[in-house]
Amino acid sequence: MHPAEPSAEHQWLQRMIGEWTVAGECQMSPEQPVFHLSGHEVVRTLGGLWVVAEGNGSTPDGGCDSIMTLGFDPQQQAFVGTFIGSTMTHLWPYRGQLSADGQQLVLESTGPSFAGDGSMTRFRDIIEFVTPDHRRMYSLVLNADGQWQQFMTNQYHRR
Repeated sequence: MHPAEPSAEHQWLQRMIGEWTVAGECQMSPEQPVFHLSGHEVVRTLGGLWVVAEGNGSTPDGGCDSIMTLGFDPQQQAFVGTFIGSTMTHLWPYRGQLSADGQQLVLESTGPSFAGDGSMTRFRDIIEFVTPDHRRMYSLVLNADGQWQQFMTNQYHRR
């Protein structure tokens, strides 16, 4: 088996490598108050084809550790990956594309809805670089009315 060669899409992901401080805001629904998040993330490469982001942070309810994996699958012509967190039991599988201008990575997943009734819904995480040392991630949920609602924004600044 010949080793895979990194593509332009893999190189886009490599910009995430490094140590980052994280600050964010989250509001699970319009009826709930906004809460603030803070933490640290270390992103490393796995063979130049994958990035592994390990984060830890604080929330009003305590702490949270997380691991995100991202890569590009040329056969699917899609970015793929996963997300897991220490405060949840769901494995979030990612599939996504770069925006037309190449500035945003739009990742889609399915997970438990905020309704708390056991139903599943679609989610979207959007990663964008503001500068090489500043990136943002927006998290959105697809509401029952078919509208996307942003519920979280995280700011990452390179250490």
